[in-house]
Amino acid sequence: MPYEYLQQLWRKHDPELLGWLRQEAVEWRRDPVIMRIRRPTRPDKARMLGYKAKQGIIMIRVRVRTGGARKPRPASGRRPKAMGSAKFTRAISSQRIGENRVLRKYPNMTLKNSYYLFSDGKNHWYEVILVDHSHPANQD
Repeated sequence: MPYEYLQQLWRKHDPELLGWLRQEAVEWRRDPVIMRIRRPTRPDKARMLGYKAKQGIIMIRVRVRTGGARKPRPASGRRPKAMGSAKFTRAISSQRIGENRVLRKYPNMTLKNSYYLFSDGKNHWYEVILVDHSHPANQD
């Protein structure tokens, strides 16, 4: 397996790798929320999930904020406990939210897969693999 060493670094939370990721996250915070990248940050994971370095397949890094959701307050009066606007959990994960945002930005592409990248106190980052099925290189 060619990426076995890389997988072990990510799995065992190598301190050197985590330090590098923290430094990268400083730059990622300044980047746009949805950003196309040239190559995957985790090539082992991307290859496992269907990424190939060829035309018509692109990588997108997406940032999603952490935390729960807020529901609109009910129109009529209620005591705070029964209002149901706080401690409200979303029905879909933050990874799926990121995927949906990417698909809205790239409507001609189809979602291949996505994977977790990093999170700090405020954001989660995911990388999304998109495929253009109308591209001649992807006519399967």
